[in-house]
Amino acid sequence: MISREPTIERLSIARRLLLEPFGLDESHLTRALSEIRSHRVDDADLYFQYTRSEGWSLEEGIVKTGSFSIDQGVGVRAIHGEKTAFAYSDDISEASLLDAARTVRAIAAAAKDTTRVKVAAPRKKVAGSRSLYPELDPIASLDSNAKVALLGKVETRARAKDPRVAQVMAGLAAEYDVVLVARADGTIAADVRPLVRLSVTVIAEQNGRREVGSAGGGGRFGLAYFDDETIGRYVDDAVRQALVNLESRPAPAGEMTVVLGSGWPGILLHEAIGHGLEGDFNRKGSSAFTGKIGKRVAAKGVTVLDDGTIADRRGSLNVDDEGNPSQRNVLIEDGILQGYIQDSMNARLMGVPATGNGRRESYAHIPMPRMTNTYMLGGDKDPQEIVASIKKGLYATNFGGGQVDITSGKFVFSASEAYWVENGKILYPVKGATIVGAGPEALKKVSLIGNDMALDPGVGTCGKEGQSVPVGVGQPTLRIDGLTVGGTA
Repeated sequence: MISREPTIERLSIARRLLLEPFGLDESHLTRALSEIRSHRVDDADLYFQYTRSEGWSLEEGIVKTGSFSIDQGVGVRAIHGEKTAFAYSDDISEASLLDAARTVRAIAAAAKDTTRVKVAAPRKKVAGSRSLYPELDPIASLDSNAKVALLGKVETRARAKDPRVAQVMAGLAAEYDVVLVARADGTIAADVRPLVRLSVTVIAEQNGRREVGSAGGGGRFGLAYFDDETIGRYVDDAVRQALVNLESRPAPAGEMTVVLGSGWPGILLHEAIGHGLEGDFNRKGSSAFTGKIGKRVAAKGVTVLDDGTIADRRGSLNVDDEGNPSQRNVLIEDGILQGYIQDSMNARLMGVPATGNGRRESYAHIPMPRMTNTYMLGGDKDPQEIVASIKKGLYATNFGGGQVDITSGKFVFSASEAYWVENGKILYPVKGATIVGAGPEALKKVSLIGNDMALDPGVGTCGKEGQSVPVGVGQPTLRIDGLTVGGTA
């Protein structure tokens, strides 16, 4: 069999799913964009999407729910200055496409410029893209019986780990997402995005006390990734966490040294620092990092990246949702702020290049600057040495929910697994620890950086302005001096 270049193959799949069934071809897209450009606009695009998703969940030893859905549609956008006009439809047809194009063209009227201009059709160009994951349909990578059996394995293994396991819940999700982007400058791009996730939650009970542990992972590949070894690792993590929490004591409160574990604790970095480095907040002057490019915003040794080019990762993209290739963006280097992450509109308004971070939840949403995989590079310290350096403080290895105020950078996070440490020794697990601080200040208080940088297992979802997108996070073990811990003791 002769294989085609991946970019061409993705375009072929997108045309087959998103244009041909509706009697469309690229000449129709050119006509719709010409309708928009007949009034003065700075940019315009069409975003077609086909999404097929499936989910299974197990509880009380049986698979209780299964779901399957198909969604498709097109979003049409015009931009003039800072103004955006947007329309979307789940009817992919020539009439619907042209109607949406004429609707968003009205943005020119809002800008008090309704002059019709004659525009030549731009030369077509296929956007450069990456090949970070396969063009497969993960839903078809296992049959239904195998999916049910996989969840049954989770149940059996978790209950066999310890008699204190009282309840097991598991979820399996798969998504096949195909997008096609056509831009006013003639650029056309496509992507085929598989995404899978397995989640495990365990409730352990002892002497009337019940505690929860959770684990899981996934990425942009097929369901065969969840082999016996991977399932066993997730189960072990979830059970261990639940049993640790059964022994936990109320968390002390006050200002103290906090050591964050590697991997998923990078969610604190994502929320407390990453959102503040998104271009829209900085263009509007509402971020704590506004106007600080070239200045020190973190301790020496702190280097933070947003990287959408890591193979198979949950937050990675071959192209973003505006047709720009994803990039490896260095945001902070050795403590110095280097730049922000950008979509096309904010990049144009700020006079900088787009960074491949234009993302949207679906065709029914407008793109905005969003993170992909955000992480801090490792240092040179042994993680055990970092924990041993704590005189009195908290060692947090896992986090639950959190939130951040973009303007001030202040954050609040709840630790789902944490330990009290004195004189370098882990004494006991604690419950109810809440970490409070401000992103810019916390970065400057990083005193030790471990050599164990790790990415999360593939579970992150980021929310912003009502839109959710899959993301990745990561970091090495970090010691941060003088953070405030809200506890229950």
